[in-house]
Amino acid sequence: MATTVHSAFDEFKKRLKVNGTELGLVNSRPASIKSYLGRVFGDDSDMPLLNTALIGSATRDTIIHPVDDVDVFAQFSAAKGAWDRYRNDSKTFIYRVREALSEYRVEIVGTRGQVVRLFYASGPHVEIAPVFASSAGGFLLPNGSGGWLTTDPPRQTDWINQRHSAVQGDLKGVIRMAKAWNRAHGAYFKSFHLEVLVAAAVTSLGNNSRTELRDLFGAARYFLNVQDPAGHSGDLSQYMTATRRSNALTALAVAAERAQRAVEAEDRGDSQEAIRLWGINLGSGFPAYG
Repeated sequence: MATTVHSAFDEFKKRLKVNGTELGLVNSRPASIKSYLGRVFGDDSDMPLLNTALIGSATRDTIIHPVDDVDVFAQFSAAKGAWDRYRNDSKTFIYRVREALSEYRVEIVGTRGQVVRLFYASGPHVEIAPVFASSAGGFLLPNGSGGWLTTDPPRQTDWINQRHSAVQGDLKGVIRMAKAWNRAHGAYFKSFHLEVLVAAAVTSLGNNSRTELRDLFGAARYFLNVQDPAGHSGDLSQYMTATRRSNALTALAVAAERAQRAVEAEDRGDSQEAIRLWGINLGSGFPAYG
């Protein structure tokens, strides 16, 4: 509980950070994936497993508590003809990876069936992105329809880190709060899309998280069509249907209006009302007044 809006935000930011137990599990997942896949795709395989690595929000320090899923790259060698075999049939490739994990609870998931989800007895579960290195840079990932798309998570992470430094404030903290809002209000935005949207919309930061978040909600509508900073996936909002986009814009407008009322309440000394309004915006994890 909190008696000032400032202290409520400080406590909320701490709550959003991944705790030590979760962090240990998150960081250990790539090694366990490597162990599982390495049994089948060893050095004598026609497509040996080269490496597994944590990717996504866990590497960018934008993941929030509680953690549902983490993303892991599984890079395979194409040197023994694997690329020639699967260049026109990425579906068979991803199902082969899935079958290597058949003794565990797994399924093909993703917007178009691009990753393999591995379930653990207790979370976080893992979404495995099986890839080959691309000669043009980045990595080749199944696109769900038999072809391939290119991606480059390390470059995406570098871009977020550069934006965090450029705004001279806690951009990643703002991203985590935006994710909490998204989780509490329909989850209209995919995680990476929202990260890039926030990083593009926020040009500078000071020391007032409340006005910064209010301004973000007001500006976000103009940044829905942000592009993949790694230059591979194009418009990151392309997964949105017309209805989903409309609902997302409405949710942002409501959040901006409520945030403005919260700032006004704080300015007139009504911390209880301000905390109540921010709690509606940011979800049940936001501290109550008291």
